[in-house]
Amino acid sequence: MVRLIAFLLLVLALGWGFSWLADRPGLISITWQDHLIETSVMVAATFVVALVAAAMIVWWLLQGVWNSPHSVRRYFRARKRDRGYQALSTGLIAAGAGNSLLARKMSARTKGLLSADQEPLIHLLEAQAALIEGKHDEARQKFEQMVEDPETRELGLRGLYMEARRLGANDAARQYAEKAVENAPYLPWAAQATLEYRCQSGHWDDAIRLLDQQRVANVVDKGQADRWKAVLLTAKAGDRLEGDPKGARDDALAALKLVKDLVPAAVIAAKACLREDNVRRAASLLESVWKLTPHPEIASTYVRARSGDSAVDRLKRAEKLEAMRPNNVESLLAVAQAALDAQQFRKARAKAEAAIRMDPRESAYLLLADVEEAESGDQGRVRHWMAQALRAARDPAWVADGMVSEKWLPISPVSGRLDAFEWKVPFGQLESPVEEGTLAADDAIAPLPPASEIAPAPRREEPRKAPATIELSVPKAEKEAAPVAARSPARSNVKPQEEKTPEIDEEVVPFFGRPPDDPGVKDPDAAQPATRLRLF
Repeated sequence: MVRLIAFLLLVLALGWGFSWLADRPGLISITWQDHLIETSVMVAATFVVALVAAAMIVWWLLQGVWNSPHSVRRYFRARKRDRGYQALSTGLIAAGAGNSLLARKMSARTKGLLSADQEPLIHLLEAQAALIEGKHDEARQKFEQMVEDPETRELGLRGLYMEARRLGANDAARQYAEKAVENAPYLPWAAQATLEYRCQSGHWDDAIRLLDQQRVANVVDKGQADRWKAVLLTAKAGDRLEGDPKGARDDALAALKLVKDLVPAAVIAAKACLREDNVRRAASLLESVWKLTPHPEIASTYVRARSGDSAVDRLKRAEKLEAMRPNNVESLLAVAQAALDAQQFRKARAKAEAAIRMDPRESAYLLLADVEEAESGDQGRVRHWMAQALRAARDPAWVADGMVSEKWLPISPVSGRLDAFEWKVPFGQLESPVEEGTLAADDAIAPLPPASEIAPAPRREEPRKAPATIELSVPKAEKEAAPVAARSPARSNVKPQEEKTPEIDEEVVPFFGRPPDDPGVKDPDAAQPATRLRLF
């Protein structure tokens, strides 16, 4: 663009100069060796311009002839380089597609057209071809050669890191990642790997410092960096809770400032405050997080904040949580458990059944079984609720990479990934059919009569039997009926003298889940008179 503008300006200058000379005519006289040359100014200017142009053309021709060998050599070199880059591009595409034969062929062609010192990507093509063919030793040698070149050092370190991870050499992988971070702290994979290794070793301060550096270098975005820093601060607070409650409280509060609904940080901060006998501060922290995310760990810590509280006091605290988040499953289950501890079975049963109608889960049915066991001891009803628990959905838990943990952990024990645990329903490969919705809960509750209508059945006393007598003389009609009676194992061939059936004052209605040998179930054969048989 600049050259075009300069050319236009030059043409305009020449045109303006010629027009200026045309408006001012004159003569030019030149005397040289008794020769007198006279011409006009316009002709002289034209002659000078033509002479300069001819000189430039002659110079260009002479320069082209002089530089022609170099130009020819440069042309063939460029053509060879273009062919080499074309083969390199084709080889890389073949390696990415998994075509080892074409990748090897293009690698050999590229080495014949290009030099490895001139193009370091030749080592990458050879390493990728070796990996496709399963020649990992050859691939590691190529990656080591790439580490020695400053242009491909990061690429070679990543290849060595991936090979170390594949072989399970975590120490070697950590060394490669740390070396890559020292040379290039902006690499996301190296920064992530180094951060995870620092977390696995429990060096939380170093991990937080490294995360701050990554945030400044824009390796990690702001939201993700805040989340990871909160997780690291929570892990640090958990380690300091026993020995330094004040430091643990400060770290947990700093984590809550970054992520307000981080449940483990709230629980650790509350426990640290309770160790300092600051119950009001602990309750305030748990209430603020409970309003955002109801969680059973928060409910348990909040209800049992004071070790000397009675069961009734704990029930009041659970009801306070329910008032903050009404119509919530966790609130209902917390109140039901506290009511069970306080021996208020009617309230416990009502809250548990309400939780089942909202979210039929395993813990709710087991809680109802505990209520039945504590209130009436009716094993039929207990077995009914336990059978429903086997068919219900599992309770949420801390899950990471398919592993279920009883408590929250900052990193996954399976993959070492930071902030991998999530509070969700675990997936089970072998599970019974799950019934969801309010209809399933109503079907589970409907077969049972109200607990107030169930009365304990009186115990059945066995009557005393008189000594049996055997009659040897049998009539002919009874002798023919004896084989038929002998085939029935349920009837006795012994004739008691006096057999009385005990009278039951109150008839008990059987319900679903009670075994037939339970004393509360009416025996249909008990009211029938005993059949007397005689031996022949």
